[in-house]
Amino acid sequence: MLHTALFLLLASHSPLSAGVHASTAAPAALVSSTTIRQLVTADRQVRGIHLTCWGAGSAKSRRELIKKISGSVVNTVVIALKETDGKVYIPGVEKAVKFGSHENAIGDPEAMLKDFKGAGVYTVARIVVFKDKILPRARKDLAVRTPSGDLWRSRNGATWVDPYSREVWDYNLDIAEQAAKLGFDEIQFDYIRYPSEGNTSLCRYSKPHNRHTATRNLGDFLDYARKRLAPYKVKISADVFGLTTSVKDDMGIGQDISTLAAGADYVYPMMYPSHYAPGEYNLKNPNASPYKVINRGLRDALGKLGTDYAKLRPYLQDFSLGWRYGAPEVRAQLLAARLNYLDSWVLWNAGNKYTWAALTPQAYRAFVDPSYK
Repeated sequence: MLHTALFLLLASHSPLSAGVHASTAAPAALVSSTTIRQLVTADRQVRGIHLTCWGAGSAKSRRELIKKISGSVVNTVVIALKETDGKVYIPGVEKAVKFGSHENAIGDPEAMLKDFKGAGVYTVARIVVFKDKILPRARKDLAVRTPSGDLWRSRNGATWVDPYSREVWDYNLDIAEQAAKLGFDEIQFDYIRYPSEGNTSLCRYSKPHNRHTATRNLGDFLDYARKRLAPYKVKISADVFGLTTSVKDDMGIGQDISTLAAGADYVYPMMYPSHYAPGEYNLKNPNASPYKVINRGLRDALGKLGTDYAKLRPYLQDFSLGWRYGAPEVRAQLLAARLNYLDSWVLWNAGNKYTWAALTPQAYRAFVDPSYK
């Protein structure tokens, strides 16, 4: 009875209980809750977990993961094929060998995909695009540089490749194309943005850079990617900062969620409550209020995106960073997504250690979706 009461209490404060929220902006005002739900339910429901290259690439680790997945509501894995260090974890990419970025973490991707697909799991290839520690050293001319021509570095020393460079685009799309050839169902582009966390006023690019050119260029990249990958009939998606669902600008990194949603099949806002600053959404400690953060962020997204809102698949937090996260915190986020029309989500844990107790069919029916079968 307590579980039912909690569900009803939260539902009474959600968009599903009263149609579109009265404060939403113009695009959503023209879209009914029924239309959004129809769009969401007509598409594949993704209930996923993110996996490192080593976790997915190891046959032993993979067997253990698939056993856990089989007893859960999870039906999707997002696998890191290229990370922020610039390493490429699958074979068959000629330029990765040339640039020295290949690392054999997934030595037999065919066997890996066969295992996951045999278990009925949808497979997503995650590729970090513009943050890279290897290519800028191998090809300085493809890097974000300073006015003096040196490599621009963030506060922690990280380097970036030039998002305006078509050669950079093609390098990353070589990896995406190889993933599509192998049989991945979806290509997910991460760090599809410009540098931050440093003196970005010193960043120099190969083309004029301002807010307009930045957002347009990222949209152009998705268009280019779609054409390049069209023969493989693979879905394409983009990861974005969580706050892009709420802010009115590109956050200084070129990520306008409306532009990216228009160019992608799906958009994954990374809505980890631990990553929201104190005071955001008028919450003293957003990290301690997972339901409220996801609820508010998605409510705002609906106001910005209209029917493209149905493309959202939020990344949710299943790790502890300053606040202990366990089954209640994970369930709160899943419920917030569900009560904001969305049945799709992906959990993130850097060590592949997920809260499986929150993901059993019984728990999912009791706390998130009573109609789940």
